[in-house]
Amino acid sequence: MRRVIFTRGMKFVVSMSLMGITATAMGTESAPKVGSLVSESRTLTTADGVTVNYEIGTFYVPENRHKAGSRAIGVGFARIRAPRPTGAPPVFWLPGGPGLAVLGAFDPSDNTGRSRLKSWINFGVVGDLVVVEQRGYTSRGEMLEVSTEDSPLNEPATITQSKAGALAKARRALATFPGKDLAGYDIGAYADDVDDLRKALGYGSITLFGGSFGSQWSFAVMKRHPEAVARAVLSGVEPLDNGYDMPSHVYASMQRIAFDADRDPGLKPYLPEGGTMAALRAVHDRLAAAPVVVSVTDKDSGKPVAVTLGVGDFENALIERSADASQWPAFVLSLYHRHYDDWARDTIEGRKAGKSAVIGPLVDTSLGVTPARAHRLRTDPAVGVLGEWNFAPYLAAADAWPTADMGDAFRGVVPTDIPVVFVHGDWDTSTPIENTLEVLPYYSHGHAIVVHRGGHDGTFYLLREDAKAKAAVYAFMRTGIMEGLPSSVTLPLPTFAKPAFAAKDL
Repeated sequence: MRRVIFTRGMKFVVSMSLMGITATAMGTESAPKVGSLVSESRTLTTADGVTVNYEIGTFYVPENRHKAGSRAIGVGFARIRAPRPTGAPPVFWLPGGPGLAVLGAFDPSDNTGRSRLKSWINFGVVGDLVVVEQRGYTSRGEMLEVSTEDSPLNEPATITQSKAGALAKARRALATFPGKDLAGYDIGAYADDVDDLRKALGYGSITLFGGSFGSQWSFAVMKRHPEAVARAVLSGVEPLDNGYDMPSHVYASMQRIAFDADRDPGLKPYLPEGGTMAALRAVHDRLAAAPVVVSVTDKDSGKPVAVTLGVGDFENALIERSADASQWPAFVLSLYHRHYDDWARDTIEGRKAGKSAVIGPLVDTSLGVTPARAHRLRTDPAVGVLGEWNFAPYLAAADAWPTADMGDAFRGVVPTDIPVVFVHGDWDTSTPIENTLEVLPYYSHGHAIVVHRGGHDGTFYLLREDAKAKAAVYAFMRTGIMEGLPSSVTLPLPTFAKPAFAAKDL
C-alpha cells in the first residue's frame, strides 16, 4: 500500500492579483476581492520516494457574473510545475461530478487521492498541470449541500415520486442558502472561472483534460473561450446537449456487455434462452406486473426489515450496477432466478437520508436540452425498459432552480478546428459512446479512440493496457501532433462474477 508523507517545514508564499493582496506573510487578512489569488508552495514525498513540489491556493471569482458587485467566492486550485520547461501549454485538469472535490489528493490520509496524485505527477512530461475545483463544491471554499430525506420502504420507486423529490430538493436548497446567489452557478460561470484562472496564472493558452462532467465543462470552455484552448483530451464524453443520456444508447452499451457475458462459461448455467438481455426483459416484465416485498436482516439492528421493490427500482439499479460490467450480468441473472436479497439490502441503504451537492441540478438546469433532443428522449424506444429516470425528474424541477437556461445556441455543436482527442469506452453506461460519435464530425482536427470493453473511466485508465497509446496521448498534449494515436483499443475480457448461489440449486 502506498502512502504519502508530508515533509516538515512548508514554505508559505502569497500571490498577488491586479486587484490587490488578500493576505500577507505575516498572516493579516482582509476581505477577499474578485480576481485575487492566494497560494502556498508545498512539498511532499510519496512513499516510493518521489518528491513533489506544488502550489495550492484559492482564486476568488464573482458568485454571480451577471450582477455587478456580486460577492467573491473561492475556487480551489493546485499547480504542479513541470520538472523542466517543455514549451507546451499547461494542462488544466477539470474534475467530474458536478460535486467532486479533488484537492484532497495531496492529503496523506486520502486513500482515494493517492492514485490520482500519481497520475497528476505523470503530466510533468507534458508541462505544468493545473487542477481546478468547482465553484460551490471546493475544499478551498464553499461546499453547498442539502440534506435528503428517507424514502419510504413500503412503496416502490416511481417517476412521480422522483419528480416530487427533485422539486423538494430545489425548494430546500433555496431555503438552506438564502444568503447565496444560486443563480450564479450556471455552466457559463464554470467556464469563465477556468479562463480567469488561466489569466491570473499568466498562461496564454491551455490544454483541457477532463472526463464525464469534466469533459462537459471543457466543451463549455471551448465554446466561450476558443482562443484560449490549444487542444483537449476528453473521456466519458458529455457534450453540452447530452447532459441527459439517450436510453437506447445506454441500452446498447448493456447489450455489448451482455454479448461477452453470454459466452462466459461460468455464467452459462444461469442463462435463460436468449441470454442476459432476455433475463433483463423477463425481470422487467415481472416487476411491472407487480412489485415484490423482500425481508432481510438489517445490518445495524439485526432485526428483519422489509422493502418493496418495483420496476422503477429495477430500472434505476440496472444503470447503477452496470458501472461495474464484471458484476452486472450476475446481478441481472440473480434477479431472474428470484434471488432478491442483495438487491434489497442495497436498496434499503439507498433510501436512507443523506446529503446531496446543490451544484449538480444548478448546472444541469443551466445546460438544459434542445427541443429536438428532448423529443428524442421522451420517445426513445428504450424508455420502455430503462424508464425516464435520467431526465424526467430534472426537467420537472428545472423552473424551481434559479440558474438561467443557456439557450440552444450555446448547447448546439458547431464546427471547430481545436484539436481534440476523444477517448471513450463502448461499455460506458453513464456517458454512452454515441456521445463521441455524434460530435466527432464537427471537429476538423478531432480523433477518437474507441476502447472496446471500456467503461466510464478516465483516459489513462481506459488505455491502461496500451503503453504506446498512452505515450501518444501525452505526446499529443505536449506537441499537438496526433501521430501514433490508435483508433481503437481492446481491453481483455473481465472475470465475470457468478451469482452467489450454485447453479445446481436452480
